[in-house]
Amino acid sequence: MDAGTGKAEGRETVRQSEPVNGARADRQGGVVREFLEFIEQAPDQSVRDVTGRILLRCRTLTSAEAGTVFILRLRDGTRWLEAMSVQNDVIETGAANFAIPVDERSIAGYVAATGRTLFIDDAYAIPDSWPFRFNSAFDLKSGFRTRSILCFAMRSYEQRTIGVVQLINRRGGDGRIYPFLAEHEEMIAPVNHLVGRAIERIDSLEQIAEQNRLLRVRNEELRIARERADALRAETERAFMATVELLGRAAERHDYDTGNHTQRVNEYSFRLARLAELPDEFCSEIRYLAALHDVGKMAVDKAILHKPARLTDEEYKEMQRHTVYGFEILSVHERMAMAAEIAHSHHEKWDGSGYPRGLVGEAIPIAARIVAIADVYDALRSDRPYKAGFDHARTVEIMTRGDSRIDPARHFDPRLLRLFAENQHVFDEVWTESLGRRTAMDPKERSDEADVEPAPVRSRG
Repeated sequence: MDAGTGKAEGRETVRQSEPVNGARADRQGGVVREFLEFIEQAPDQSVRDVTGRILLRCRTLTSAEAGTVFILRLRDGTRWLEAMSVQNDVIETGAANFAIPVDERSIAGYVAATGRTLFIDDAYAIPDSWPFRFNSAFDLKSGFRTRSILCFAMRSYEQRTIGVVQLINRRGGDGRIYPFLAEHEEMIAPVNHLVGRAIERIDSLEQIAEQNRLLRVRNEELRIARERADALRAETERAFMATVELLGRAAERHDYDTGNHTQRVNEYSFRLARLAELPDEFCSEIRYLAALHDVGKMAVDKAILHKPARLTDEEYKEMQRHTVYGFEILSVHERMAMAAEIAHSHHEKWDGSGYPRGLVGEAIPIAARIVAIADVYDALRSDRPYKAGFDHARTVEIMTRGDSRIDPARHFDPRLLRLFAENQHVFDEVWTESLGRRTAMDPKERSDEADVEPAPVRSRG
């Protein structure tokens, strides 16, 4: 034996395990019992506890001064060896918080991939014919010197590899480092089988316990969510209407403050619905749900909403999607069915040239047809940084006779447009009444949309 390298004369540096004969199998019986008793001394152990105890026992049996136990894990379709226990009698080691991939480039990865047991007499003299190499980074950093290695797989009941044990530096009674012996394999053979199965069982129980813990947490979250949902359902109609109003104002604020635009659209829509002799319940609903027609704009980038220049084709398509976003936001609750229809369809046009679905005529929900008229009227009357608002007479003229942007016959429900024209003073009353409630506008912000902007700036609606 060469005391400097621990390498026996005429002996291969890397060896694989030999078959177990009958005599060796008999000798393993006592060791098996020792391992089982050793594990069962401390029930309800974690995987880290068990692997730590197993590693210590393997090191004691083989006189190894250091070692590591890895457990096989699957992460995103890739197999990894996660270090569960690291021990070293020579230097202080940190926590086992590293992992290595399962492939044949590393010693432990090779054993995990092939299931073979390796005896390495000198880690720094591995022949080039072997696919793996010893990683000396730890030795260089810590000053520790790895020489002999015994590395073997732990297997499940189905003989699947579930982990790897790596033992380092068998130290003799004279203090020198020697290669591991074939008899050491029979000493630690129980780890390959019974102990491996025990670790797999404990690991499975731990994973089940963790899943159960996560389920308990999730169930508690769901319980709280259900309680909150029940509380919301128990709120009064007045509280519900207040929430709708706040949501409408939030959408308005995300776009640009319009000076009570959403509230005026509510009132225009209510009065036009009454003029159309729609049911009282319908009129009451549209009086507060019309405010949510642009709630989908909260999902549109403000940079697009506030862009002073003409929108690109892609930006315009994204702007148009606010109708879809609004529908997705509002359609999750049955109480918001009308609001969802309005948000989805208030930019549809009578002749089918609108968006997002190109609906024609009465296929457009009546609530959306009403809000379309209310929204355009208010947009025409509102001041914007790039235009002054029109007076009532000019607004009515545009909506009933048209201009370069609006063709009333193509855009609006003819019956509703006739009712608007015959009762236009009602709209002017709503506008005038709102002036007393109007808040000061931030000069940096802009009023709401509708497809009525001047040609140089592409419509934000």
